[in-house]
Amino acid sequence: MIGGFNSEGQRIRPARLPDAAEIGRLAIELGYPASVLEVAARLQLMLAAESYFVAVAPGHGGVLLGWVAAERRVLLESGEKAEITGLVVSLAARRAGVGASLVAAAEQWAAGLGLKSICVRSNVARMESHGFYQAIDYMPRKTQQYYEKQLASI
Repeated sequence: MIGGFNSEGQRIRPARLPDAAEIGRLAIELGYPASVLEVAARLQLMLAAESYFVAVAPGHGGVLLGWVAAERRVLLESGEKAEITGLVVSLAARRAGVGASLVAAAEQWAAGLGLKSICVRSNVARMESHGFYQAIDYMPRKTQQYYEKQLASI
C-alpha cells in the first residue's frame, strides 16, 4: 500500500528527492556506489516521468530500510509489462517483510496502470534473492547473459 501501512505494519511511501542520500547509501550495500548528486539527478528524472515508480520504506530518524524502483516497459515481441529495476533492503532490515512490502507496492502501481504482469531480473550471484522472489510467487522464466558496452561521449 502506497502512503499507508501494509498487512505487516510496514509503512511504504513514494520516494522524494530528499531521499537521494539514503537511496544511494542503500545502493552501496549491493555494490552500486554513486554520489548523492548522481542519485539525486537520476531520482529527479524518474519522479518526473509517469513510466517510473520509486517507493521507500522509512525507518526511524530519516533512515530508509529499503527502496524499490520499477518501470513501465513496452517490448515489441511481448507487449507491455512492468519491470522491477531495483530493490534494496538494508542488511539490518532483511527478513522482516520490508522487501515483500516494497514489491507489493510496485505490483499495486503496475496493476493501477492496467498492466497484466510484472517481472524482475536477479543476478545469479544473489542466491538469497532467488528464494525471496519465488516465495512471493515470482516464477523463473529464463536464464540469460547480460552484455554491456561503454559508449564514447559525443
